[in-house]
Amino acid sequence: MKAVRKAVLPVAGLGTRFLPATKCMPKEMLPIVDKPLIQYAIEEAQAAGIASIMLITGRGKNLMEDHFDHAFELERTLELRGRLKELEIVRQFPEPSTIKYTRQQQALGLGHAIWCARDFVNDDPFAVILPDDMVLAERGCLSQMMDAYNDVGGNIVAVTEVPREHTNRYGILDVESDDGRLAKARGLVEKPDPADAPSTLSIIGRYILQPGVFAHLDKKQAGAGGEIQLTDAIAETLDSTPFHGLRYEGRRFDCGSKSGFIAANVAYALEREDMASDVRLALSEIMD
Repeated sequence: MKAVRKAVLPVAGLGTRFLPATKCMPKEMLPIVDKPLIQYAIEEAQAAGIASIMLITGRGKNLMEDHFDHAFELERTLELRGRLKELEIVRQFPEPSTIKYTRQQQALGLGHAIWCARDFVNDDPFAVILPDDMVLAERGCLSQMMDAYNDVGGNIVAVTEVPREHTNRYGILDVESDDGRLAKARGLVEKPDPADAPSTLSIIGRYILQPGVFAHLDKKQAGAGGEIQLTDAIAETLDSTPFHGLRYEGRRFDCGSKSGFIAANVAYALEREDMASDVRLALSEIMD
């Protein structure tokens, strides 16, 4: 079984739910406390042993490339002023060979975005991280998934229970067996009507996949919402590839929504020793 050393991060979306903030700035550059979403995702990937990352970008996303590059004027200014702590922070970015970029030129769905990375992935297993989904945990969500992958192989997704009335928002597993940690699936359905949903076990934005999904993504068949769905490609491999959902440890924040984004900022701030007491005081004053 090959080790997972590559990750794909689809970041081509327009971020319309955060307008006007995202008119000129990619939503993946929105900060959680003092780091952008995209940096958290890349740090999670590297902590899980990922050596090579591809960002699937679109027009207007160059700011992310700039973020992971040297800012010579800023670094020189910080150095001259003796701001060595800040200088170390702005120099904490991956080696140049770590991150690669390609563009999704048509907004045809998540499956199409992943298809754009087919030459990068080649014949290797790979991870997918959606930066909008953040998981606050002692060990990163992808690291937990790597443990499960080493146990069972195949395709693995991170999953969580959702209210039945919300199943039409997510990909839902059709569960064959479940030990409380890993659920073996015989199928999955993208955004099913609550009355038809085979379970309430929902996929979040973390995947470990075998390259066989590209044989089905190559067909570019539209699914739910008229888009090319990654879950449809996974479903097509079920006869040949084991498929499991992992109940990860940690708290998930949907930073694609404004309320989830605000909640993540509060939760991550409360984890910081340098901020927690001030934030708690501010929250108590707000709630009075």
